Amino acid sequence: MGVALKDLFIAEEIELSNLKDKILAVDSYNLLYQFLTTIRARDGSLLMDSKGNITSHLVGLFSRTTKLMQQGLKLAFVFDGEPPKLKEKERERRKEVKLDAEREYKKALEKKDIESMKKYASRTSRLTKDMVNEAKLLIKSLGLPIVDAPCEGEAQAAFMAKNGSAYAIVSQDFDSLLHGAPIIVRNLSIAGKRKMVNKLQYENVKPESINLTDNLNNLGIDQEQLIALALLVGTDYNIGGIKGIGPKKALELVKKHGKNFDNIFKEANWDSHFQYPWTEVYYLIKNMPVTKDYDLEWKPIEKENLIKLLVEKHDFAEERVNNSINALMAENEAKKQKGLQDFF
Repeated sequence: MGVALKDLFIAEEIELSNLKDKILAVDSYNLLYQFLTTIRARDGSLLMDSKGNITSHLVGLFSRTTKLMQQGLKLAFVFDGEPPKLKEKERERRKEVKLDAEREYKKALEKKDIESMKKYASRTSRLTKDMVNEAKLLIKSLGLPIVDAPCEGEAQAAFMAKNGSAYAIVSQDFDSLLHGAPIIVRNLSIAGKRKMVNKLQYENVKPESINLTDNLNNLGIDQEQLIALALLVGTDYNIGGIKGIGPKKALELVKKHGKNFDNIFKEANWDSHFQYPWTEVYYLIKNMPVTKDYDLEWKPIEKENLIKLLVEKHDFAEERVNNSINALMAENEAKKQKGLQDFF
């Protein structure tokens, strides 16, 4: 879902060249869901191979990742681990949303209403264990590092950026900021466009960088107050937040009471909205489990494995796959040669 902080945060448009040679920790589930939501046929159905296996996530992952690699970005993919117990309600909510969307999709299909089919189909996206495993195989075959978080991927990615292992987090959501991510990068796409919500049209976008320190200074709050603000608006662990309190009202409450969080949630009437104390959510976010046990190592591309996965197993066009891999390998070789020349 992601916490709704967009209206409060300022972002700086950047060029892909600004990120060249920088290590970026990718919120992998966030990215894969983007592909499952947007890479679909005209009627809203997912792309599939001849055996009926879904390939939308692999199409997006291979295409975007190879192009970003050619631009010199150093991507490290972070995957979710076990979700916190407090997230179970949000998982149930998402399941119901998907079931409702499936029912509406069937109605639209009977009426042959293409626009509604597209609209509701995008809300039925499910990321299965097999999809995740194949995504990991694709990433590994491209020579890129994978980090398995013990819990939430955005918390692990934020930890990596805070300790200097990564420059920024790649995600459309703002959740990693709650975990102290110094910078998040949104709209990281070569195409420079994205699908508009619930519409068939696309809009032009540019990559943007959101700096946590700059935004906290602009808002006049600190990291702990940001977490409190998020709880008022709503997180994956207290869905919907406090009724009638949006981002601006939440900011007013936080600034009014400062660090007296008990007074903030007393005035917001937390206890009438949730059956658990605000402290349970607050300290879950603040102390989300992360691991120091990861290795960021970029390895040579395993072309044979990519061909087996994409072409032989999932019917990707061999020429297009070969062209992408060869272009990437040529780029890597050119970098090596340049490095040798600089050395001598």
